[in-house]
Amino acid sequence: MEPEQRFRLLQRARVKTLLKRGFLLVLAGVLLYNVVALVYATKTIYKVRRNYAVIMEDLSGDRRVVTDVGWHTRLPFFTRIELEVPLMNQELYLGGAAEAQRIMTQGNVSLWTSAMLTFRIRDLQRWGIENKAPQSLLQNEFDGIVKDIMQGRTVDELVSDRERIKEVIFRDLKARPINVGGPTLEEKYGIEVVSFVLRDTRFGEKLAEASEEKKRRELIAEAENYAADQEASRTRKLYAAYSESIRDFRRALGLQADHDRFLFEFLNQQKWATAYEKNQQGQNTFVLNNTLGSPSVTLPAPTAGGRKDAAAENGKSTQDQKPNLRQTLGKADQAD
Repeated sequence: MEPEQRFRLLQRARVKTLLKRGFLLVLAGVLLYNVVALVYATKTIYKVRRNYAVIMEDLSGDRRVVTDVGWHTRLPFFTRIELEVPLMNQELYLGGAAEAQRIMTQGNVSLWTSAMLTFRIRDLQRWGIENKAPQSLLQNEFDGIVKDIMQGRTVDELVSDRERIKEVIFRDLKARPINVGGPTLEEKYGIEVVSFVLRDTRFGEKLAEASEEKKRRELIAEAENYAADQEASRTRKLYAAYSESIRDFRRALGLQADHDRFLFEFLNQQKWATAYEKNQQGQNTFVLNNTLGSPSVTLPAPTAGGRKDAAAENGKSTQDQKPNLRQTLGKADQAD
């Protein structure tokens, strides 16, 4: 056999050998990966991380807590990892979601609020062994306590007095029994309540619009009351001025009888006349209140020589009043 042909055969044998060895290595790698994946999936070898604990259940049903940090082994099919528990601070949201939740306050007013509880697990025996699904149980009882407190308050308290309401809820979460004579949240679940925060407290959009409308109406009513108070004050001043003038008039004439009724009727006529002047559209009739007859005025008995003077004076005053009446009626006709 020639040397060149012999060299080619050797090269082919070497390539075949390399291919076989490569295939075997790949096959061994795949088998090893599958074995490792199978071991990892079944958690025959598991790892306890720092600030974590593992609750292990044996074939007999006994459960135990593993807290040592590092790698551990267990018997497959005879034991199982029931729960991995974080020992760090954990958050718990009202309603199980960070978004605002709708609650009904005292007075059946809807309010949107969101809250968050921060807690830490202290007793793994109570948390993971004495309670089945402790996270779900804690969520339900946390929501119940918070809503009981918030729904017993008015909207004004929940919006403007959030700091005090937050402290009340925090104290109740730490120390108030879930039921009368029962355990607290910390005693039942073996946890420590670290903090509680009201994240958001607001009205709905329709309620906010209604609140703005109510505020606007209150401002209008306040302005109207102020105007009415000013009008009443002006009327009292006017009455005081008229009373003082009439008292001076009586004092000058020496009159003793009091006829305040006629003064009030006169002021009432002045009120109607003012209203008539302000609103003259479509008004054709002007009514003056009847004074139920002319008031009787008692004058001192005049002397014999002074009767003519008194009669003349009385006639003069009557003549003076007639033009004033005509002027008043003339103004009313012009207004019509």
